Amino acid sequence: MPSQPLRQPGRAAVAFVFVTVMLDMLALGVMAPVLPKLIVGFEGGDMERAAAITGLFGFAWAAMQFLASPVLGALSDRFGRRPVILLSNLGLGLDYVLMALAPNLAWLFVGRLVSGITASSFATASAYIADVTPPEQRAAKFGLLGAAFGIGFIGGPALGGLLGGIDLRLPFWIAAALSLANAAYGLLILPESLPPERRARFTWKGANAFGSMALLRSQPALFGLAAASVLMYLAHESLPSMYVLYVMQRYGWDAAAVGLSLAVIGVGSMVVSVALVGPAVARLGERRAMAAGLACGAAGFALFALAPVGWAFLAAIPLISLWGLTGPALQALMSRRVGADEQGRLQGALGGLRGITGMVGPVLFTQAFAVGIAPAIGLGAPGLPYALAAVFLALALVLGWRVTRSGRPEAAPLPAIPPG
Repeated sequence: MPSQPLRQPGRAAVAFVFVTVMLDMLALGVMAPVLPKLIVGFEGGDMERAAAITGLFGFAWAAMQFLASPVLGALSDRFGRRPVILLSNLGLGLDYVLMALAPNLAWLFVGRLVSGITASSFATASAYIADVTPPEQRAAKFGLLGAAFGIGFIGGPALGGLLGGIDLRLPFWIAAALSLANAAYGLLILPESLPPERRARFTWKGANAFGSMALLRSQPALFGLAAASVLMYLAHESLPSMYVLYVMQRYGWDAAAVGLSLAVIGVGSMVVSVALVGPAVARLGERRAMAAGLACGAAGFALFALAPVGWAFLAAIPLISLWGLTGPALQALMSRRVGADEQGRLQGALGGLRGITGMVGPVLFTQAFAVGIAPAIGLGAPGLPYALAAVFLALALVLGWRVTRSGRPEAAPLPAIPPG
């Protein structure tokens, strides 16, 4: 049966969950500009080998997300959200200390594996919000978590580049300080959201990455929405894996233009998450908000693929930003279909699906790009990766709309809830 909110924690507790997600992404982002340089240094300047190892690091991190997210979600259903969130913050901070001190590539790789495990707290943070928020308000709150994700995604690499110019190890120390300070603050102000009487029994069969998918298969509508989510996550992988290569190859943009355009995408997505998700769900309902976001995303990626010049490519960014309506609406639709003692497993399973797409997506889209521009094949279609992303979102739209057509009706939309 659908879960009901347990109690409203103080504003400080909800703000802490928001800051936790933001700092997790900020801490990860600050490493982005310096981690490849450290790898190059450990490999004696061998760029070819360093590139291969960097790809291995990325794959390993996504694999740890796939394995750890369902386990952490199930643990939070059993022991509560608070200890899992706090221990994740503590573990992440200590792991950054390990990477800051890493004397060789092997230790750096171990640190990256641990980072993939401890950075899986987004699932538990989402479950915390589901615990304390009425179902009709969840999409707006999930949108705020998405905004926190975006702030960290934008600010992290910029901060990392600045700090890395001083010392390549400094970003790791700053990331460690942020995570440890957040854990200490949460120890003081974060209340538990899931009381003992609503907790579930923990079993490894249900918590492992494959067993957790049984929850997603428990209802046809839930399974269909999860499949739509996979298509959405997969389409999203086209941005980090292909964006820089694509705009440099097709439009000849320099690093400054690439960075500015990525910042515009990030800001646009945050504006949608903070200011538009709540009103859109209040006016349209979760199902139609999901569909509107997917339609905008599919149109935006189609324009990315077809745009012959840079200004036409930039014109698609507002549509890509409006795609941000989809994630919170999808999460809210799925959270309605599980009980209070299953919110952690649900969010953990979704985190596992993100891990899978994080492993598959970069390979899929880079290979599509290689095929699209290969002279021997002669397609002359550099936009092939984004055409593929558009197809994925169109399929997600059809699937998501069909599986919710005759499912449990939504609650009547209510006025938007102000952030905070």
